Amino acid sequence: MYLTLNSVQLPPSFRLTLPFVKESGGSYQTQPLPGCPMMPVSLQLRPYQRQAITNWFANHGRGTLKMATGSGKTITALAIACELYQQINLQMLLVVCPYRHLVTQWARECEKFNLQPILAFENVRNWQSQLSTQLYNLRSHSQGFITVITTNSTLIGEGLQSQLKYFPIKTLIIGDEAHNLGAPKLEESLPRSVGLRLALSATPERYFDDDGTQSLFDYFGAVLQPEFTLRDAISQGALVHYLYYPILVELTEAESIAYLKLTKKIGRSILYREKEIKESTNFEDIADLKPLLMQRARLIGAASNKLNALRQLMASRRDTTHTLFYCSDGSLEAGQRSSLRQLKAVAKILGRELGYKVSTYTAQTPLAEREILRHQFENGELQGLVAIRCLDEGVDIPAMQTAVILSSSGNPRQFIQRRGRVLRPHPQKQRATIFDMIVLPPDLDRETIEVERNLLRKELRRFVEFADLADNAGEARIKLLNLQKRYGLLDI
Repeated sequence: MYLTLNSVQLPPSFRLTLPFVKESGGSYQTQPLPGCPMMPVSLQLRPYQRQAITNWFANHGRGTLKMATGSGKTITALAIACELYQQINLQMLLVVCPYRHLVTQWARECEKFNLQPILAFENVRNWQSQLSTQLYNLRSHSQGFITVITTNSTLIGEGLQSQLKYFPIKTLIIGDEAHNLGAPKLEESLPRSVGLRLALSATPERYFDDDGTQSLFDYFGAVLQPEFTLRDAISQGALVHYLYYPILVELTEAESIAYLKLTKKIGRSILYREKEIKESTNFEDIADLKPLLMQRARLIGAASNKLNALRQLMASRRDTTHTLFYCSDGSLEAGQRSSLRQLKAVAKILGRELGYKVSTYTAQTPLAEREILRHQFENGELQGLVAIRCLDEGVDIPAMQTAVILSSSGNPRQFIQRRGRVLRPHPQKQRATIFDMIVLPPDLDRETIEVERNLLRKELRRFVEFADLADNAGEARIKLLNLQKRYGLLDI
């Protein structure tokens, strides 16, 4: 069956056939020129990956793959590039990532597919002339293919924007962790002349931003069915089974008083702004509400009893290795110094008090040092990494066996990313273990308990769903039962 690419900016004579993708790789195994896409001979695509490729072609070369964290989105995307190269002589691949460390990670995967990527980020002088030269070589037929991997921040810069008009018609753009690209400035910077488009994300829907989500789908294409959920990934062996242990943490007396005051203010703001909230597509854009929600999130994230709970937990686990500790998300904190406070406290407890071999891993850690830390973590020289937000999205450390989550924002994306990260398969990992610190709200009066119930419902639903998928589901659910009873949320 042939499908015309009416929605893709390719010549009218251009046709795409639905691929026949074999388990062992792509449709063809002819030897391409250096730097041109070729499926690794040893690669075994899973059935859901083959279905995703077929669905993208059937959707005229556009679409969003909503696949669980760790389920092989990168491999699926590169397999699509190989298929396009065989079918239409694809000339260029542009991969856009949110962070620098993901550029190097994509580069490692691209090399397995015979690609020789230009890493276009940071200093424009390091890559712009190389890109200009290769674009000239492509037009003069002295080069067969170009691969460019860049960051979101580089995409919006003049250095790359000035080159986009020279990209060939037969270009595929891949948006990794594509939910980030729904932000207005980034979405406006996406090349309209590139017709073949693929978005990758376990969570493509933007948090409280329906307009941004729609803009993302308008550009890349809607989510392709079937979606590949966490349950699917575990049942098909793409992710490992896990044990889930919620650790319920009480607020101190002072924290409880502050929490109660903030919740009352939130309740009054919701009541006062009820009509505005109903009409808004972004709950956090309500002026009176956003700072209150952020203050309360900071209070929960930095709850001092989490450190006591960590000390108690790890005192009996000093010999365990390959453990990741997730600390407060800097995006919710009041300044860089505050955002690192919990991270430093955790590193001190683990290293100085308990003698646990750890290192911190933050956005400020240089790329070269991150690679060293990753290797030390994988081979067991380091027992653990203490991290904040930069390990949420896309980072591939499959050797990780245990996650201790001290802080999560209300954003469901962060919840999904962090829990999925530890479930990546590894030869030495039979099963993963997750310890999740959940702050118990204090006893509330009649005025505030209904507000708390509504705020808690969505977050508790995520905890319950994750508990239900664990091998120790019954034990995990019992831990959450008291919280459900307290707020009349037994229906979750």
